[in-house]
Amino acid sequence: MALDCTTPVLIVDDYKTMLRIIRNLLSQIGFADIDEASDGSEALGKMREKKYGLVISDWNMEPMTGIELLREVRGDESLGRTPFIMVTAESKAENVIMAKKAGVSNYIVKPFTADTLKAKIAAVTG
Repeated sequence: MALDCTTPVLIVDDYKTMLRIIRNLLSQIGFADIDEASDGSEALGKMREKKYGLVISDWNMEPMTGIELLREVRGDESLGRTPFIMVTAESKAENVIMAKKAGVSNYIVKPFTADTLKAKIAAVTG
């Protein structure tokens, strides 16, 4: 299944360097409509203003974490079906389980490549 690279993507991370890395990887894959947020609450605001076809969020952020954002998104009728990929340095099984229970679409452990990102996106949007 080919990726729809016209899909608007929201990337959420409180670390500017990581935002730049993910944006560059998405650009390599072919995505152009990419917005950024520096924490979960900013992301939630943007999601209520614009319809995104995909959210890629870091787990560890302040004041609203990625898992809290995921729970908010899944609990919101208008946002609940948005594909949501969690990105984290944590590969602990309990974190993966917590994210799955919260309704995450997919999970990527840092560091990762454009190919890994593309495969994870294809799995949730295809």
